[in-house]
Amino acid sequence: MNFRRGRQREEPEINLIPFIDVLLVVLIFLMVSTTYSKFTELQITLPTADAEQVEQRPFEINVTVDAKGNYTVNNVPVAYQSVAGLAEELRRAAQNGGPNGQPATDPVVIVNADQFAMHQMVINVLEAARVAGYDKLTFAAQTGPGNPGK
Repeated sequence: MNFRRGRQREEPEINLIPFIDVLLVVLIFLMVSTTYSKFTELQITLPTADAEQVEQRPFEINVTVDAKGNYTVNNVPVAYQSVAGLAEELRRAAQNGGPNGQPATDPVVIVNADQFAMHQMVINVLEAARVAGYDKLTFAAQTGPGNPGK
């Protein structure tokens, strides 16, 4: 066995000059191939709001139809006898309920029908509005107290 110490190895030498050369080439490439531009502020037009006078809501006549066959016009019970009688009640509601106590011109008739009301009752209100000369109609459905749909 040979236990002699052999020649000692030299420490490896790291040569940084080629590494720096490669970094400089990459840096030069990036500077030449990249375009730089300076942006000024972006011009943005923001929305504005003006507080103008709100258009006045038209007068509303609320006609309620329930499942038992009862009509109410602006929370006043009305006994139904005919379409003409119901039309007269609509005219009376328009006469009494306009702005500043004056008669309402071209009111909106809102039909609030119970979900179990007969269709013919709603048709009677539509016919009464036509006879009274009111052509603006809106419908709403409601469930009555104690109804299974509630």
